[in-house]
Amino acid sequence: MAELRGTPAAIHSRDLDVTGRRVVVCQPTSAAVVLGSAQPTDSIDEDAARTRGLPVVRRRSGGGAVVVEPGHLLWAEVVVPAGDPMWEDDLGRSFLWLGRAWAEALERCGVAGAEVHTGPMERTRWSPALCFAGIGPGEVLVGGRKVVGLSQRRRREGAVYQCAVLLAWDPAVSAALVRVDTPAQTEEISRALTAAAASVPLEEATLASALLSALASVAP
Repeated sequence: MAELRGTPAAIHSRDLDVTGRRVVVCQPTSAAVVLGSAQPTDSIDEDAARTRGLPVVRRRSGGGAVVVEPGHLLWAEVVVPAGDPMWEDDLGRSFLWLGRAWAEALERCGVAGAEVHTGPMERTRWSPALCFAGIGPGEVLVGGRKVVGLSQRRRREGAVYQCAVLLAWDPAVSAALVRVDTPAQTEEISRALTAAAASVPLEEATLASALLSALASVAP
């Protein structure tokens, strides 16, 4: 397992190396709101982000925005080269083994009842804007609420799975960043996020170590 420290912008702007299977734990040195690769910029209120000291950064994998703050989430990248036994051509099924590994890692850390979403993408009104407002294949829920978000950057040479596990979660922060027509919609988003996602109060290093062990047990 490798560790990478830097600002979210620097981490996301680097070249992605997909030449070998590995896990990289990304340790942000500052906060940011990170948009998905195809997410419209105007879905996020940049003035609200600026007021909170959050630069707007774009990643190269899909999905909605994630608020990255040091110590508030475990951000990990799992790299799988093409031709690896873990490689799966079907995009949806390609997340399932990774979801099983995350669920096992959470169980190893004492979090009971982790479940992998094996169905298709479940979108909500706010999931195009915010990652944790919807559920995708392979993502992990505890008590019916999402705790692990997954996205993928796929190239011919391999894939990089970008994973975010909520260690501390204030849905009001994410809700306040969505561009809305009325203040009532911000409250609506906050309530929806509270019902949709939850945090797991674990130490980052402990969970990262558990993930490595879990990957060894699920990977061929």
